[in-house]
Amino acid sequence: MRFICQIAIDSAAFSPVSAQMAYLFITDEEEHVDGTWEPDGGENAVILQPGQTAVPSKSLAEGPSLFRMVKKMFRKNLVPEPCEFSVKLKPGEDPDFVEEAARASWDDAKWEAYASALNGNKIGGTPIFVQNTEFPGPGRWRLLLQLDSASVPFSINFGDMGVGYLFLSEDGKVAKFLWQCC
Repeated sequence: MRFICQIAIDSAAFSPVSAQMAYLFITDEEEHVDGTWEPDGGENAVILQPGQTAVPSKSLAEGPSLFRMVKKMFRKNLVPEPCEFSVKLKPGEDPDFVEEAARASWDDAKWEAYASALNGNKIGGTPIFVQNTEFPGPGRWRLLLQLDSASVPFSINFGDMGVGYLFLSEDGKVAKFLWQCC
């Protein structure tokens, strides 16, 4: 699996949670792989540390990592180049969550303003789903990371204009990832 990112978990924003770090991995897409969008499809994994790992893992010094496509001298096509990025995101202040039934009465301008405030890459807050509302399972889930594939400086395949969502269970013991696209 390709290492995508690690997220320091702010215990004040995500209490109660004993994990201090979440690591996101997605199956390397050298070949077409089905199911990376599914939280329980086996083609993505979130590891919480410290904590119990719910997926089989191997300790490797090196593995597939992020890359960006760059032009190289004497090459006709773009080629992948490994890359690393570091960002410091703080939990944002989204507008208050509004139930879908209440949104149905909004005019287009009101909805656009609300959706615009929820868009983009962020830690915590309210997810803005590309398709239907989709949480990774029963019970209550909190958004840990929203990752917009169209606005990151590296190559990641979440389909056409896709957005990835990493969620923490209410008790903070389980994390799951899914993505949606147009």
